[in-house]
Amino acid sequence: MTHSTSTSATSSAGSTPYVTDVGKYGDPDFAAPGPARRRSPLRRVRDWLSAVVFTVPALALFGMLVLVPMGYAIYVSFFNWGGFGSPSDSVGLDNYTRLFKDPVFLGDLGRGALLIGFSILVQLPFALAMAVLLNQKLRGRAVYRMLFFAPYILSEVITGVLFSMIFAPGEGLADKVLDKVGLSGLGGDWFAGQHSVLPTLFIVMTWKYFGFHMMLYLAGLQGIPAELQEAARIDGAGTWQRFWHITLPLLAPTLRISAFLSVVYSIQLFDLVWVITTGGPDHASETMAISMVQYGFKRYQMGYASALSVVMFLISLVFALAYQRFVLRRDTEGAITTMRGNR
Repeated sequence: MTHSTSTSATSSAGSTPYVTDVGKYGDPDFAAPGPARRRSPLRRVRDWLSAVVFTVPALALFGMLVLVPMGYAIYVSFFNWGGFGSPSDSVGLDNYTRLFKDPVFLGDLGRGALLIGFSILVQLPFALAMAVLLNQKLRGRAVYRMLFFAPYILSEVITGVLFSMIFAPGEGLADKVLDKVGLSGLGGDWFAGQHSVLPTLFIVMTWKYFGFHMMLYLAGLQGIPAELQEAARIDGAGTWQRFWHITLPLLAPTLRISAFLSVVYSIQLFDLVWVITTGGPDHASETMAISMVQYGFKRYQMGYASALSVVMFLISLVFALAYQRFVLRRDTEGAITTMRGNR
């Protein structure tokens, strides 16, 4: 049998004892919590070494795979360089000034903003509606969840090839179905028309990614206590009132994260568009990432493409910092407070 060792001292008034407990098995590391508790020097050294061992490999990989390429891209962006040999023709900020006069890049910004608007106003509400529906007690809801999430598992290349065949003008499944139901006038160009390519691409994006956001919302909905819904129902609140005053406020942190991921993806959109349209026709579906590849690997203007990549990174960084500062602030502060309270 083992015993904890404790000592006690009495204040000068002789009425209030002060107890310090050296803890279980006599180990100071297991001392009872209190204002006077301090970790031993050996424990602090051990914690520091553990942190170094676990973080140095990750930091080394991050430096080699992220920081070094990023720094080199910033360096190259100040040169007129074709990608062969060493950069030598310094042009200063000319690549950046040219960038903001380039109608293709300005068009990329507009198309990116349009895709962001489509995602926030159409895709995410649709995903939320499906999540609320599939959170109800429905027969076979697990099958529906699997079916709706399945497109997200497919690679962008498979999705692009599949919908290139579905929306092939005249011969694709979409045109044949519309022709059968007497709506052949709605079909036609799809990816081949300047005015139809972006809406058609957004249909593909919604099909591909709404299942991911739906699963995020389902996870958030299942974290809402059923007692709150039941209490509101007993008080006479209708379905819409319960959704507006209970479900939506409690789901707000999940909605904010979902919106953040959707915006960042829209800014960096590349693979799906590249497989389907390569940015055409006549830049009508081009994004910043596609312009970067076109200038860098098709036209061999690596300096200009690097400047474009730096601007795209800065746009994403500024948005992420501003979003965290003004939108996610309450969520992050709550998490930090909880972590400090659990120490």
